[in-house]
Amino acid sequence: MKSKPCLGLEDAQRIVAAAAAHAQAHRWAVSICVCDDGGHILLLQRADGAAPFTARMAIAKGTAAALGRRESKAFEDTINQGRTAFVTAPLEGMLEGGVPIVVDGHTVGAVGVSGVKSSEDAEIARAGIAALG
Repeated sequence: MKSKPCLGLEDAQRIVAAAAAHAQAHRWAVSICVCDDGGHILLLQRADGAAPFTARMAIAKGTAAALGRRESKAFEDTINQGRTAFVTAPLEGMLEGGVPIVVDGHTVGAVGVSGVKSSEDAEIARAGIAALG
């Protein structure tokens, strides 16, 4: 039997706190979602002023990154590079802003962020993940 690390609630809280601090420092109102490796929500936070839609988009980006084991931008790039049939894939959130969390070579979850430019969403997600050390 193999064993692997997994995210706990304290990990998710640390990630969201760091991501939210990064967003607040830039005055960005966003939603932040931390998912486990199965794409299930561990923690979701929508900042005051963030559009309600951003919560659903953060969930979708986080789920895409967790299940795909890669940044959600990779899916967006695939479509933009001409593989348009990929839009029919049974996955939502195929836009930049979902970043997997990798520990000891294992994808243990992902962070999805929505509310500002996609590259800034990914920047916020990475800032949250960095809090894990």
